[in-house]
Amino acid sequence: MIHLNKAIINIRTTQVDINTKQDEVIELITEGKFYKKSDAYYLVYDESEISGMQGTTTTLKIKDNQVVLRRLGSNSSTMEFEKNKRHRTQYKTPYGSMTMEMLTKSVDVYIKEEPLEIDITIEYDILIKNMFEGRNSMHITVNKYKMNIL
Repeated sequence: MIHLNKAIINIRTTQVDINTKQDEVIELITEGKFYKKSDAYYLVYDESEISGMQGTTTTLKIKDNQVVLRRLGSNSSTMEFEKNKRHRTQYKTPYGSMTMEMLTKSVDVYIKEEPLEIDITIEYDILIKNMFEGRNSMHITVNKYKMNIL
């Protein structure tokens, strides 16, 4: 039986455009749910209008030093982060699809079991063909609510 737990999720992404050297910081603080299955933690939350992806559910699969971010809904993609590995995905939006490629520079995952705390830092290069090339840093923190839900 899988027990879902409530969590507060904070995701802060800094994106630096390689060409203009300008950076953009996007921060999302939201409520989500998490559970543990086998050797991985799963974190699920709904995107909001603020993130520009309303109608999308995001699931993070977290294990050791690997993170898989999967979005389903109005925006769909699967982004895999593992140190020194390159991953290509189709990023589908209401406005069309584009190919994204990520090269992960580092993935640091810290998990404390009781009470649950997760701290993740991911550094990666991103390339969206003919549109954008950048260097990204994503910092994710997860803290468990005290009450369980079913």
